[in-house]
Amino acid sequence: MARISRKGGGARRLGVRVRTAKGRKTSSTQWLQRQLNDPYVAKARAEGYRSRAAFKLIEIDDKFEFLRPGARVVDLGAAPGGWSQVAAQRVKPGENGGHVIAIDISPMEPLPGVTFMQLDFMEPDAPERLCRELREGQADIVLSDMAAPASGHRKTDHLRIVGLCEAALDFAEDVLAPDGIFLAKVLQGGTEGEVLDRLKKKFSKVRHVKPEASRPDSAELYVLAQGFHDSC
Repeated sequence: MARISRKGGGARRLGVRVRTAKGRKTSSTQWLQRQLNDPYVAKARAEGYRSRAAFKLIEIDDKFEFLRPGARVVDLGAAPGGWSQVAAQRVKPGENGGHVIAIDISPMEPLPGVTFMQLDFMEPDAPERLCRELREGQADIVLSDMAAPASGHRKTDHLRIVGLCEAALDFAEDVLAPDGIFLAKVLQGGTEGEVLDRLKKKFSKVRHVKPEASRPDSAELYVLAQGFHDSC
């Protein structure tokens, strides 16, 4: 229930406290309480975005301005569709060649201007099937917000995320047009060094980004690589 302060004669909402229900794990209760008190969750509902993650991409693109009208975008790990929504709003599919292709192992409700493929990106034939959907076989931007189910073991979770990032990068190196963009989720830690080395050989600019919409207590980071080139 929400706690209310009445100091000074007024009423002020302090937050929602969720009681532990019978059969609900403590971790589930903590997650629910965090969701109910998360301003980005409320903002996503108010502005019609499918997830709070939309604001991560909005913040990153507002700063670096790579989602331009006419761009061809591939969104890996798209469901429920927050990033695809933002990409479609900004590249304007149908105008000047703009195109957004989204892929996820989970189902996703249709979005205007977005081609969705329900497919496990880690399946051997997934990259080839995605390529067939790309106009001229190339993309200007590859986005990856893919994440593996949390194991509760930080090192294991980190390695899984890095593995997904590496798979996304393999795909990006095959499909990106010259001067293309790669944005992918990673976690803070040491083993993404090899990924960064690869990126620095293939892109003109590489940086880590942590948008304000990423929870402060999360180890989540994004790596943004700009200016793709095929030379070593």
